[in-house]
Amino acid sequence: MILLPPQRAALFDSDWLVLPKLACVAGEPSGDLLAAPVLCALNQMPGMAGLEVYGIGGPRMQAEGLRSDWPMETLSVRGYVEAIRQLPAILKLRRELIANLLGEGRPDVYLGIDAPDFNLGVELQLRKAGIPTLHLVSPSIWAWRAGRIKKIQQAVERMLCIFPFETEIYDRAGVASTYVGHPLASDIPEEPNIEQARKRVAEILSIPKDDLGGKVIAVLPGSRGSEIELIAPVFFDTMRLLADRLKGEKLQFLIPIATPRLRAPLERLKADTQALNPDISIHLLDGEADAVLEASDVVLIASGTATLQAALWKKPMVISYKVPWLTAQIMKRQGYMPYVGLPNILCGEFVVPELLQDDATPEKLTNALLAWLNNPTKVAELKMRFAKMHEALRRPTGLIVAEAVAQIIHSGHQKRVGP
Repeated sequence: MILLPPQRAALFDSDWLVLPKLACVAGEPSGDLLAAPVLCALNQMPGMAGLEVYGIGGPRMQAEGLRSDWPMETLSVRGYVEAIRQLPAILKLRRELIANLLGEGRPDVYLGIDAPDFNLGVELQLRKAGIPTLHLVSPSIWAWRAGRIKKIQQAVERMLCIFPFETEIYDRAGVASTYVGHPLASDIPEEPNIEQARKRVAEILSIPKDDLGGKVIAVLPGSRGSEIELIAPVFFDTMRLLADRLKGEKLQFLIPIATPRLRAPLERLKADTQALNPDISIHLLDGEADAVLEASDVVLIASGTATLQAALWKKPMVISYKVPWLTAQIMKRQGYMPYVGLPNILCGEFVVPELLQDDATPEKLTNALLAWLNNPTKVAELKMRFAKMHEALRRPTGLIVAEAVAQIIHSGHQKRVGP
């Protein structure tokens, strides 16, 4: 729970002639995770009593009071090719959303959470109509598609940055910005407790704790159907190869299932793998990514927000990813950095390996995992780097974002009622 200091609460304590409204849109599970602490903090601000929150979000935001008027899954796509397939549904949703927010659902402020290709278009239309717009999570203009800064200048009143180096970019472009830190850095403790995490995982799986002895490998193949289709089969082949290479050693593979619809394809891949190697120990858990990561010795992971999660748990990892060939070619031409994984981007160098596209083979992934398992000194050095990163990212993110929202609502209320 986020506790609001009394001096801050007083800033927003006022009587409303009309109850305040916040519209917000998160396009995928990572956005849902980022925005939930914001809504939690807003719920504790006395001046935000009666705040109506609506738009698009997942279960975490809904648990904090969001009314999700459209399914978040419609927006949960990655890559150009995948987006093209889903484009008619996305455009229809955006038209309906904008029409609603410019009509009877007009909010006091709009908060877009990540999903820049969708949210910037919405924010542009709303800002033109005089609705203040905030955007949480800067698009990766420092990594690729730098030209989007022009659209951001027009669409976003204030950019809320989760990485410290981003505000300088927006200062140069004349866009107001605030560094808010990353909420995961506050949620995840500085020191993992592996034994406690393994006990929790064993309880969830209803197995003896001793069964999670030996080497524990966390495997995170992504949160989207397209990711499971493209990279998960490679990850399962890697698990089988690693088990063959470490024959005689006790290995446990833990796979957190990001959403219920991914269980069926992962169960099929598990069955196929165990048919080839009946002795391999693979456990699927519904959610529980944090427990799985904390319990692990090493992580095999698809590129995305989860890589930062693994870094904050101080885990050595191997990052991998596959997208359709056309998507890869387009992204390659618009990229500016040699790495795609967030831990490498934040450290400014390859501190963990990235094996992407044609390099994402079971043989190469297995070798990279073994390199961590066989080099405890290198692992210890990595943990020190990740500890410094954790410290830099730790801020009361939910509270800072909530204050930005509340200040705009409060300012608009003062303008309506006068001094």
